Amino acid sequence: MNSAKIAEKLSLWIEERVAAAGSKGVVLGLSGGVDSSVVAVLCQRAFPRKMLGVIMPCYSHNQDIEHARMLSDQFSIPTKTVVLDSTYDTLLKALPDEKASPEASRLAKANLKARLRMLTLYYFANRLDYLVVGSGNRDELALGYFTKYGDGGVDIQPLGSLLKGQVKELAQFLGIPRPIIDKPPSAGLWEGQTDEGELGFSYEELDRYLASGEASAALKAKFKAIIAAAEHKRQPPPVADLEL
Repeated sequence: MNSAKIAEKLSLWIEERVAAAGSKGVVLGLSGGVDSSVVAVLCQRAFPRKMLGVIMPCYSHNQDIEHARMLSDQFSIPTKTVVLDSTYDTLLKALPDEKASPEASRLAKANLKARLRMLTLYYFANRLDYLVVGSGNRDELALGYFTKYGDGGVDIQPLGSLLKGQVKELAQFLGIPRPIIDKPPSAGLWEGQTDEGELGFSYEELDRYLASGEASAALKAKFKAIIAAAEHKRQPPPVADLEL
């Protein structure tokens, strides 16, 4: 399916999901990355007058904020900016400083940022009677490469069937600014963080594996282990089955 057909079908799908929920429009986070940019333009096509993009810097890179604003200006996307720095600091001060490894501590703090953004989006969603739209692609959803009840806490995932490479092709078709498409994918949760650096493999390698099952033996084992470990992220909370 070519990018024009994908864009048409996804925009219509967003409209249908909002109508089925009895909602009025959509709200999403604008991170300055290619995935959220693609979702924003698809939403703008579906709901040109009833959508909101929220820019939520939390000790974020200036470039990410600039790219989010670049996109909103180019496509006339209405936005709100909510700076979460002080909220994040206040919450960290209120939380006990439990002993943890540096890696575990960094991850806990990073996930806190993602969950603060989820809270912010649902505040707007509740006020406006909108659905929260996520930007997770097939690669991220397969690996569980998202924060549970953070960027994974959304109502719909339009890009969930698209590989990362397909998202970039769609971005080019939609006219997403080239600097957004070309920069290394990153959640921007800590200084120097990139998706591929954190994962230890490229999206191209993961795309190939998810599309065809092809990968080296070592990579196959790694992919399967990560996917299995993240199974709980892709499922609703289990409910105890008691025969009473």
